[in-house]
Amino acid sequence: MASAQPLAAAIVSPAGGSHLEAIVQSHERCTAFGLSRIDRADHARVIRADLGVARERNRRLYEHAAPVMEMLLEQIIATESMIVLTDTQGTVLHSVGHDDFLRRASKVALAPGANWAEASKGTNAIGTALVTEQPTLVHADEHFMRENGFLTCSASPIFDPRGNMLGVLDVSGDQRSYHHHTMGLVKMSARMIENHWLSDHFRHALRLHFHARPEFIGTLMEGILALGRDGRFLGANRCALDQLGISGAALRMTSVTSLLGVPLAVLIDHFRQPLAAPLALHLPDGRQVHVHARFNWPTWHALGTTDDAEDVPATALVETPRPQPTTAPTIGQAAAPVTGLRYLHNGDPQMEAVTAKVRRVLDRDIPILVLGETGTGKELLARAIHQDSARARQPFVAVNCASIPETLIESELFGYEEGAFTGARRKGAVGKIVQAHGGTLFLDEIGDMPLSLQARLLRVLQERQVTPLGGGKAVPVDIMLVAATHRPLREMIAAQTFREDLYYRINGLVVKLPPLRDRSDLDAIVQKLLRAECGGRLPALSEDVMALLRGYHWPGNIRQLANVLRTAAVMAGPDAVITRAHLSDDFIEDATLAAASAAPVAAATAAGVAAPAATATPEAAPPDGASTLEALELQTIRRILDECGGNISVASKRLGISRNTIYRKLRWRNDG
Repeated sequence: MASAQPLAAAIVSPAGGSHLEAIVQSHERCTAFGLSRIDRADHARVIRADLGVARERNRRLYEHAAPVMEMLLEQIIATESMIVLTDTQGTVLHSVGHDDFLRRASKVALAPGANWAEASKGTNAIGTALVTEQPTLVHADEHFMRENGFLTCSASPIFDPRGNMLGVLDVSGDQRSYHHHTMGLVKMSARMIENHWLSDHFRHALRLHFHARPEFIGTLMEGILALGRDGRFLGANRCALDQLGISGAALRMTSVTSLLGVPLAVLIDHFRQPLAAPLALHLPDGRQVHVHARFNWPTWHALGTTDDAEDVPATALVETPRPQPTTAPTIGQAAAPVTGLRYLHNGDPQMEAVTAKVRRVLDRDIPILVLGETGTGKELLARAIHQDSARARQPFVAVNCASIPETLIESELFGYEEGAFTGARRKGAVGKIVQAHGGTLFLDEIGDMPLSLQARLLRVLQERQVTPLGGGKAVPVDIMLVAATHRPLREMIAAQTFREDLYYRINGLVVKLPPLRDRSDLDAIVQKLLRAECGGRLPALSEDVMALLRGYHWPGNIRQLANVLRTAAVMAGPDAVITRAHLSDDFIEDATLAAASAAPVAAATAAGVAAPAATATPEAAPPDGASTLEALELQTIRRILDECGGNISVASKRLGISRNTIYRKLRWRNDG
């Protein structure tokens, strides 16, 4: 260290001796790199395409960091500083800050695309934090290159729950604005990003929040542990490792029983109760900690021990081994957690045939086109395909082509450069296709895509690269494509409203989801939807309600069924059985009428004869495309009205529906 003494003496540091030693060591590394203090740093930025790739590779980091950076900016806005986010290579991904300082900082390339590794810029907070993996302050002349001496920089590395570095968060400003509180704010912000990442990454796992003082639970001081179904730890935040005095690798070799002295089953039983209080537990060294748990009860059973179950639907419809109410319909219990395509199996042969076809083309670079009525679960199938593919750990990006205004869908899909159009973001935006790079792009309702954009999409699928609006370099993309629609694409091709060449590009494998009314697994779906909605409290359904559900034709398919059951579960509250009183009046009217209409058909079928066609008058005939069940509803209403002499009040009582429903049904037919 003798050679370092003159350098150490020349540096005026606001921090202590250990900090000065770290700066000296960094200067020695810079000298070994062949850098000179009087040299001008390399201010060249990575090319736009490479920056786009870096941003996409770190998209999750950006999504968690950007809101925190905005909050941090509000705390330091008076200091005329800027906040910088970099990846593990030191490349700036995103920056926000005071406009005046941003213009000055641009002279030393504190902008997206610049690289601040030590080998490029000498001693600086970002590059040195990447080397030391510790929060780092580099102030004024502590910077190796003198042209950076006007800066004061405070940086903190950001780690994932397994201890892998994700990037660096940095605050840089004029050295005259230095304040010792800045480093504390940066470290707190980095911890906030880490906690957000952990909660999202393990959102389907059991998470234990703990601290020696119960009032600190829920603050940035709390430790967070992610727990697998086998009782072993999957990851932790830095506060947890600091409090436990253990490394992340050692923690993952530990079980909850050995660390906290309590079996996993006891934790689950305690914390699945509403408003459960924190538990006072003891660590192996005798220290007491207060523990609170958070977890999603249905998906906890669905995901088993997985630690990265991305894009599992919020309504995880899985069978779990638990006692069923004696009045509830019984279905087979799954012996193991069910995910992916297996999760869609409920005993219906049509769905099993669909998933069998899909399995044959998984990871074969064959696009899949899913057909089916609205609400049949097309996106659910797409997510299951993604989860079972080799791309499961990469992004799943869903785009509803019918819900985005025609004027915006092009920029949403392909992205745009700065200034591409009026109202464009200052730094442009990455499109959905690039966001899906490495993963799965799901284009829902592709039949509603404007004809003008179909040619661009076709070119992307052929060339496997995207050119954003406003020019710029084409960005290579690697995606698995799943498209879906309820529209008749072949008829649209004949009408020249859908491109034939695009159709043959997206229909590598075409599968059609059956409507709910044609499926044989209604009872199983009802049970799964209820379990996902109610968690540990699974209500039974009365036989009257089940009869209504079985007799209904479900024009909105599974989506409509889910809404009906969600409302019923909320209305039932703590009641053990869902009855007609818990159902929406409108649904009861429609379902009762459907059951009454179907009765003559069932009776005729039981007698071995055809349904009486004589009652069907020409005016009662269904319009083109209407179902037989709908026609029978109208026949029943008109027959009862005739028997009641046209008295709608009497007819409504005999039918068990409201007068408004009768008016609505008759008016709908006349309008048709």
